[in-house]
Amino acid sequence: MQINVGSWDRVLRIIVGIVLIALAAMGTVGWWGYIGIVPLLTGVFRFCPAYSLLGIRTCPMKKPD
Repeated sequence: MQINVGSWDRVLRIIVGIVLIALAAMGTVGWWGYIGIVPLLTGVFRFCPAYSLLGIRTCPMKKPD
């Protein structure tokens, strides 16, 4: 599992995930709000499977030693 989620992408994913989960827990949105766990986990682990499939990276590439 290689990191493919950059800093700003990571922050946005975590914020969106927390907001969706909180809204679902408060009953503001339906049960679908718990889908917020997906962006939350991809932000925490800095890995997005969809990015891997599409060949996308939002984090800078590390230079080889």
